[in-house]
Amino acid sequence: MTAADGRVYWIEHKGVRILFHDFSNIQNVDEAVEVVRAAAGPMRSCPPGSVLALTNVSGSRFNKRVLDAVVELTRGNKPFVKASVIVGLSGLTRAAYIMVGRMTGRAIHAVNTVEEAKDWLAERQ
Repeated sequence: MTAADGRVYWIEHKGVRILFHDFSNIQNVDEAVEVVRAAAGPMRSCPPGSVLALTNVSGSRFNKRVLDAVVELTRGNKPFVKASVIVGLSGLTRAAYIMVGRMTGRAIHAVNTVEEAKDWLAERQ
């Protein structure tokens, strides 16, 4: 069992398979780092360029340690991602994730709700 169990799982929306990273409502920084680091497995077992990924960070706290773990995860997942979208960004977190995208060379689309995210990814299939 890993820290990501129950937080990283496959969903289906409009007949499209999406890898859901539910990083919402994590207040403890140590827990956030552990969950982010443990989240790599499911995606990295997929063929390159095949994964539609949805990440929800609504209500979560972050600091430099969490951001570093996110950069590491995002960089490592890059070869496997077809498209990715993030939910729950505001203010500083939005700026931080824009920086993550630039640092990793990944285009990470941001929307306001999980439903918007699922619809956006379904259109990328």
